[in-house]
Amino acid sequence: MIPALATLLLCQLLGEVVVLLTAAPVPGPVVGLALLLGLLALRPAWADAVRPTSQGLLQHLSLLFVPAGVGVMQHLQRLGSEALAIGVALVLSTLVGLAVSAWVMVALMRWQARRPHGR
Repeated sequence: MIPALATLLLCQLLGEVVVLLTAAPVPGPVVGLALLLGLLALRPAWADAVRPTSQGLLQHLSLLFVPAGVGVMQHLQRLGSEALAIGVALVLSTLVGLAVSAWVMVALMRWQARRPHGR
């Protein structure tokens, strides 16, 4: 369990370092997750070593939402005063996300239809 946890944390740390050095507009843990994915793609046998620890963390993922809930409660008045702006941002970002996802799906379907079926 300790080596698996160390592997997960090391990937997150490396992701933070990469973001810090490159000033990439992506959170460090996301880059760390991509690094972990690459590591597991290169060494599929390591997935069995990391799986139990990862599943244990995922079972308790809801605990990570407690600090966010406390933050919301502390800033409830500010959220109320800026509710319109927050609502508009949520609706627009959802619509943009859906539109981009649909565009990517259509583009990939067209690309796949043009590919020869042998490959």
